[in-house]
Amino acid sequence: MEVMTDLPHPTRDEIRIEVVLHALADPVRLQLVRALAELPDGAEGIACGAVELPISKSTRTHHIRTLREAGVVRVRPKGTVRFTTLRRDDLDALYPGMLDGILAAKH
Repeated sequence: MEVMTDLPHPTRDEIRIEVVLHALADPVRLQLVRALAELPDGAEGIACGAVELPISKSTRTHHIRTLREAGVVRVRPKGTVRFTTLRRDDLDALYPGMLDGILAAKH
């Protein structure tokens, strides 16, 4: 059994608004973020393939990586599964109200 290693994530100080907005501008990535935002507090996250999307596994991986590198999500390996959670605390601290406004927008 292959054990996954931790992936690099930007620190709160490294998160930049233009990179976050670029990551959230894609409809597929925004759909992923909306699903993550609906998780109850304390939830372990969403497993990589748990959100129904009309894209291939490799494209899904690309979108999750883009969100992770932007600082929008945290991806945590657990055994052979990667769980993704929204970095709401970091985003709310850096850009108050931004995430709520984006999530509330019509889609």
